[in-house]
Amino acid sequence: MTQFALAPVFLVSLFALFLAMAVTALAGEADIVGAEAERSGDGTWRFEVTVRHADEGWDHYADLWQVIAPDGTVLGERVLAHPHVNEQPFTRSLAGVLVDDEIGVVTIRARDSVHGFGGAEMEVDLDALR
Repeated sequence: MTQFALAPVFLVSLFALFLAMAVTALAGEADIVGAEAERSGDGTWRFEVTVRHADEGWDHYADLWQVIAPDGTVLGERVLAHPHVNEQPFTRSLAGVLVDDEIGVVTIRARDSVHGFGGAEMEVDLDALR
């Protein structure tokens, strides 16, 4: 077989690789589309967060969201234990988050199993809720 006879096989393989990469990227990053916070009697916070992501199954889904202090410290995180293919967007809560009184605003961000962090984030003004 000559090198010219292998060229179509190589091109088909290359096309298949690009197609597979494009399909994986279709779901995009996980976005925060809603976030609410409520202070509990013990001084901790409960967050209710809505995430949107085109979950495709176990290989590509939103798997975590976090509450982040202005200095980047992770104050709390909610692990999302399974894909939400047929439930979009979806809302989950996290209680017992300890936030120092000096922190006035926190950021909520989500992660997906392929892209990591990088989708739309949302700030929550805790001072306005105190």
